[in-house]
Amino acid sequence: MLRSRKRLLLLLSTLVSLLIVTALLYMLGMAYLEGQPRSFWRAFEWAGESLSTTGYGADSTWRHPLMIVYVVLVQFIGVFLVFLVIPIYLIPFLEERFETRLPKDAPKMSDHVIIFHHSATVATVLDELKRGKIKTLIVEEEQAEARRLIEQGHRVLYGNLDDGVLARTHLDKARALIVNSTDDRNAATILAARQLGYTGEILALVEDPYHRQPIILAGATAAYTPRHILGAALAARASQKVSPTVAGIQHLGHKLQVTEVRITRESVLAGKTLSEAGLRQHSGVTVIGQWVGGKLITPPMPGMRLEPGGILVLVGAPESIGKFMEVCAGTKELRRHGRFLVAGGGEVGRKVVELLTDAGEETLLIDNQPRPGVDILGNVLDTQILKQANIQDAQAVIVALSADTTTLFTTVIIKDLAPDVPVIARVNRAENVERIYAAGADFALSISQVSGQLLAWRLLGKETVDIDADLRVVKVSVRGMAGRHPDELGIREKTDCSAIAVERGNDLLVEFGQGFRFQDDDALYICGSAEATQKYAETFPQN
Repeated sequence: MLRSRKRLLLLLSTLVSLLIVTALLYMLGMAYLEGQPRSFWRAFEWAGESLSTTGYGADSTWRHPLMIVYVVLVQFIGVFLVFLVIPIYLIPFLEERFETRLPKDAPKMSDHVIIFHHSATVATVLDELKRGKIKTLIVEEEQAEARRLIEQGHRVLYGNLDDGVLARTHLDKARALIVNSTDDRNAATILAARQLGYTGEILALVEDPYHRQPIILAGATAAYTPRHILGAALAARASQKVSPTVAGIQHLGHKLQVTEVRITRESVLAGKTLSEAGLRQHSGVTVIGQWVGGKLITPPMPGMRLEPGGILVLVGAPESIGKFMEVCAGTKELRRHGRFLVAGGGEVGRKVVELLTDAGEETLLIDNQPRPGVDILGNVLDTQILKQANIQDAQAVIVALSADTTTLFTTVIIKDLAPDVPVIARVNRAENVERIYAAGADFALSISQVSGQLLAWRLLGKETVDIDADLRVVKVSVRGMAGRHPDELGIREKTDCSAIAVERGNDLLVEFGQGFRFQDDDALYICGSAEATQKYAETFPQN
């Protein structure tokens, strides 16, 4: 029986008992003190009128002092009951009666994914599974969280692990079970699932990396530490040594290089389209993408707007890059030397420092707690601390703080002090990513994104959440293209790949003038995503 219902029944029985006792005492008082005996029902009527504060009928005057004191006492008890009954008993009862009842049994379903405990960590994978048309069932032990999830349209089962809630999830027909609670609770859930005879995949999101092996021993198919993977993603986005912007460019040696340049608001390029800028004709560089709001726009079409604050990804010979910087005033090349500033010495921040250091990068860690590895002890919101760290000379700043509001304000402060230094931010809740970008961050990654990528890759068999674009340079033959110009073939329009260079003997040609034509022995270098290069192979077969 619900707690509020029990309390209501207790209240009703108490009120009836109080009415009877009050009526009997009134009968005695009227008979022996006032000399005017009353029947039980008339006394009961008086008790009801007094305790409910609705007023009196025939009995409204008393003479004996004890009787007057008794009547006054009953009146105050009635007033007290009014204020006691409504907020403490009646309102909770009505709320419980009218609010949505939480489901304690799951509807019939199969090939679904069960998620034990909801948090921001699994928000993205829920969206991805929905896009993949895979049913999900969230098992939630917290009543308030269960109600919130139901209001958001999720399929929820409310119950406690100790009460056998897993047995009501149709676990035997599930595609997978994701455990996302505390590590000890995850282990208990895994053991309970295996005891029920479940033989499918159990994926665990682990808080402490040292608990991964025990979690697997408990029966998990795989165990992930999202905070460490988030740290790796932040380090990869920051350093070319950890993850180059374009894979395969190293095969071209020093003949061709990738450069990222920021378009300032004062730049001659700001607001122009790519065709209006005519960068290839004027400087010989190829634009292979533009970072805007943390997203890489690729392939760059002629109508693409060059956004103020955006970052262009260029490929070209060193002399072409130099010519571009001369011609396009107001653009600033992103620094590829100097140390990285890491704000926040928690688990994510320390992982970023570890990975960057292992890659040979120089780092400086700022934190307000005297943790191991902290180089500058102080508040990152203090501009003097940032100046002490020489933020103007930093290659980039990685903000790895635990609170999104602090991350947002830190980003604003950094952009005010060093507007051209890239800011790469850790975000805890996916819904705050856009706010961090609005504050000026160049790249923002949430723990929900990395968890979504891991779990979606595992459950759907493909990577459905793009954390970073995968651009690559591929060397292809020009067989069958001899005598034709790259623009004539429509390579970009047909395949989303960019033709960036042609190898002719010992020469590397990066400018394709009007008189340029492919020759039989040429080798063409194209740049694009994995899907684009595959599309090129299908459109222009090499055999």
